[in-house]
Amino acid sequence: MTEHEDILRRDPRAEWIARNRLHPLHQAMTQVSAVVRGPSGLIRKNPHQVGFIGPNGIKRIDRLAGNGQTATGAKRRSSAAQEVTLPLHQVVEPNAYIIVVPDMAGGRLTAQDKDILGLAHELAKQRKALNADENLAVVAVCFGESKEAQFDEAGVDRLIHLLSAEYEGFAPEKRLQALLQIESIYQPKHWLFPDSVHGGTDLALRLAVKLDERPAAQAWQVSIDTTTCRAASGSQDIQRETPRILMILEECGQAIDETRHEVLPLALEVESSVEVRLEDKGLIAVDPNAVPLAEAEFILSAGNGIHNWQQFHDCAALLGATEGASRVAVDDGYMPRMRQVGASGTWVTARVYVAVGISGAIQHMQGIGQCDKIVAINTDAGCDMVKRADLAVIADSEEVLAVLCRLAQQHTGKTLEQTETTSEVSHVA
Repeated sequence: MTEHEDILRRDPRAEWIARNRLHPLHQAMTQVSAVVRGPSGLIRKNPHQVGFIGPNGIKRIDRLAGNGQTATGAKRRSSAAQEVTLPLHQVVEPNAYIIVVPDMAGGRLTAQDKDILGLAHELAKQRKALNADENLAVVAVCFGESKEAQFDEAGVDRLIHLLSAEYEGFAPEKRLQALLQIESIYQPKHWLFPDSVHGGTDLALRLAVKLDERPAAQAWQVSIDTTTCRAASGSQDIQRETPRILMILEECGQAIDETRHEVLPLALEVESSVEVRLEDKGLIAVDPNAVPLAEAEFILSAGNGIHNWQQFHDCAALLGATEGASRVAVDDGYMPRMRQVGASGTWVTARVYVAVGISGAIQHMQGIGQCDKIVAINTDAGCDMVKRADLAVIADSEEVLAVLCRLAQQHTGKTLEQTETTSEVSHVA
């Protein structure tokens, strides 16, 4: 070892590359450990080494532990990231039940349904603390076809799934008969329904009349002793003793996210003795654009990235979607003001929101905060809308809309002219 080997020598070129984030060798020059041990022996984190460089040269911090999307749209997975298996919550030989009748809008659990399942488990814990002999299970009752694949992560201990076609659509009499049979067999401690327009409120009221119970409507704070309900258009609260039948508002509880549940089936043989006086004739075709934007469940929204507006309107008609727009598209005169989505326009609660060519200004993101699923079609992989989206398509919007139009025609078997004629007739009717 020579006397000069322990001398630290600087490389000006390497230092210049490390400072220049746009240099092609920048990442190779900066690939050093972000965690170092300081002179005191403590582990220090170097904030300058955290994150990655985006395509525009701006440094971004990955707060998703390597599971987020990079600027190229590919998954960045950390070598230390491992799939987490939630612990299994088991209820062996239950002797008491709390029944939840979810809306299952579209065949899947809604966010409100999951909150109510979480509330049911909270009530079960409170009852268990008062009476250790009670071994409570949370039971979900589902009618018709189900597309839900995560009952276990939603907190369902037992499942009663009635698949018969007679429960499809609007069939309150048949569903009420099944609930009465469940009442006679299992004698649940509580019945929980969503207070919603999807049928939960109607079914809860029918059951309350048959059981001669005084239900709690618009309940938002529930314990085993007291329930607080909204009144006077939400301007007042009414507190009362917790009844057996409750109609629960949104965000009433915390959805289950730390345990898995068994989802064991419970058999139920329903006697078909009820006289059906209501017959569901199916849905009436209407013009999607006649539906108020705030009430629409499927919205196709256009932004500054749309250049072929006739194609956008045709695609919305073929998909049966209500048209929306960003403020830029409205200000430019391509869409009417009533179609503007966002904090300065209309706040929407769609089940599916497709944003085409919308970068995602903060006002627009506020307006779509309550949407269940967001699909983004954009050429900018680093825009805020793509980061927020559940599904992102990084491609030219005109090409994607052309494919959507073709697939919609193949699926429905209708041409654009037939679709427009149906919408016009329904709108007149």
